[in-house]
Amino acid sequence: MELIVVTSLDALCRQQACEDLAAARPGSLVVLHDLLENGIVVRRTFTGAGEIERGESFLEHGCLSCAVRLDLVPGIERLIQDSQGRGTPGPIIIGLAPATPAQAAVTALNGKLADRATVSSVILALAPDALEDHIWDSHTLFESGFTPMVEDERTPGECLIGELAFADTVLLTEPDIVPADPAGRERGLHLVRQLAPHADLASSAGEVRPGRHHYLESLARTAPGTVSFGPGHGMGAERTGGAETSDASPFMTVVQRVERPLHPGRFRQALATLAEGCCVVRGHLWIASAPECRIAIQGVGPRIWLENTGAWDDVPPTEVTAGRGMPAPAATVITATGEDLDASEFEHLLTSCQLTDEELASGKGLHDPFGLEQAS
Repeated sequence: MELIVVTSLDALCRQQACEDLAAARPGSLVVLHDLLENGIVVRRTFTGAGEIERGESFLEHGCLSCAVRLDLVPGIERLIQDSQGRGTPGPIIIGLAPATPAQAAVTALNGKLADRATVSSVILALAPDALEDHIWDSHTLFESGFTPMVEDERTPGECLIGELAFADTVLLTEPDIVPADPAGRERGLHLVRQLAPHADLASSAGEVRPGRHHYLESLARTAPGTVSFGPGHGMGAERTGGAETSDASPFMTVVQRVERPLHPGRFRQALATLAEGCCVVRGHLWIASAPECRIAIQGVGPRIWLENTGAWDDVPPTEVTAGRGMPAPAATVITATGEDLDASEFEHLLTSCQLTDEELASGKGLHDPFGLEQAS
């Protein structure tokens, strides 16, 4: 059985995407999953003739991952069993509850149903004119009204960047109830091309190509510290689909690699300047105060953070040699996507943070202002 997973930030985009995908694939079943307040989970199933089933349950710990594992997956499993007897011709289109991480859903589906079903596509339903505003929204998903989960501290931008990385297709969905902003739509399309160079950009459900989901590749793109060098970074790559833009992109992606460890004090001072004006910052750091540790850096809109992901020895080696007795992957690699970025200034700031010859030769320990050595 073919499964198509639709992820989204809001219910309007999800609804539009699922309706359009079902219309383009006659015989499909559509499952819409929602997590409401107080742990109430609602699961609705539709065919072309309308709603055929509605289920409501209560979860004592009503988080998004529990809702997927304890309600959505068993419901899909039962649908697969029933459809085998009826010979349902089309796929099952799964509309996840808004802000549900597609990675968690697909992992749960694969773990339970791998012998009976295949996730062929993971599609992000997105209104492009809202993308930039979501990225710069400093509120949490709960505060912005996208989830009933008070404990979910992600911002809308952090949610979307994670979904852009995991999805294989971005389906443009512009519900009629919300008037589109042509200028914002144009900027959003350019930004999607920079942030998700791996993904198809489809302007209609008919342009969605099945079979593009590769689970391990999607996992690799979302791993902390991962830097993807997709085609077209800074060059406006050609995409499958009819979502055309009329002007040159105002956004660019700068990629910078530094082979020496970074001085923690100088890097802390430079960090705000490096991140200024960047929609998204991603990569990994080699910091002299924690030289054995691979430090992931992630910035989305107004927030930026560092995470100790463990020893360099635990990272698959790259083709670039680090030198000075460190394992091959040890280096700093950062990508930054934003508007009117100055690549030379970005390079100068980062290279100025490297240890000098004298600092390398001294071997003195350096103060760790980030507390990285204590992180697990």
